[in-house]
Amino acid sequence: MFIVHTQTLENYGAHSESGKFADGQMYWKFKGGSTYLVEDLARPQDAYAFVAALVMENNLYYKEFPSDVVTVQEWAYTLPDDAGEPQSSRDYYLSKVIRVSPKQPASAKCCIGKGMTEEEVA
Repeated sequence: MFIVHTQTLENYGAHSESGKFADGQMYWKFKGGSTYLVEDLARPQDAYAFVAALVMENNLYYKEFPSDVVTVQEWAYTLPDDAGEPQSSRDYYLSKVIRVSPKQPASAKCCIGKGMTEEEVA
């Protein structure tokens, strides 16, 4: 299993002007992104490409694209250790993970679920 992070950008120049590079009217800002747990794929490049196929957007106003891929264990190592606090930031990060798989039914639209347990990252 792999974790794929995405990055989003928003073009503030497209809100009131043309937003185009050719006009010098662009003003791109980094925004958030999402964290995807990719199941049922054995290679990181396949996980990266799968998330790209699911979420990539590229237009004058908004862009979203994969920015990083790591194993679940590598990602878990970077999470804060909150020593079991009831409302920890570690728990928050685990709850925000979007679970995806190439084996998910088409009716699932984007994801097969959200969140991970502490046992899954151990």
